[in-house]
Amino acid sequence: MARHDFDPATAPPDGRPPAKERLFEGAAPWRGFVNGESLGGPVTILTYGNETPGEGPPLHVHPYDETFVVIEGRARFFVGRAVIDAGAGEVVMGPKGVPHRFENLGPGRLQTVDIHHSPRWIQTDL
Repeated sequence: MARHDFDPATAPPDGRPPAKERLFEGAAPWRGFVNGESLGGPVTILTYGNETPGEGPPLHVHPYDETFVVIEGRARFFVGRAVIDAGAGEVVMGPKGVPHRFENLGPGRLQTVDIHHSPRWIQTDL
């Protein structure tokens, strides 16, 4: 089924060239990030992975929304007072200004792609 969500004439190119950056080294997307500003774009992309249940980033906060895409494994997200369990193929939203963290629920590897709705990664650990 073909999609026709908008008229292309209403969104002309703005003159930015295509761009490319490396998000991670090697075959496994362990951990890495690309600031959107290096690509001329509005979002920053991070990749995060670990093999240890209970392990994850510390509690932190951003001045913008963050969207988490679970690529492999299972994670428990703590977003403000909410606790959200998510598995491969699921997406979790962390609203701006709300402290959050996540951890590997196991068993095995957790891998996420984290979309920071900002051209730069800005974070305060709590």
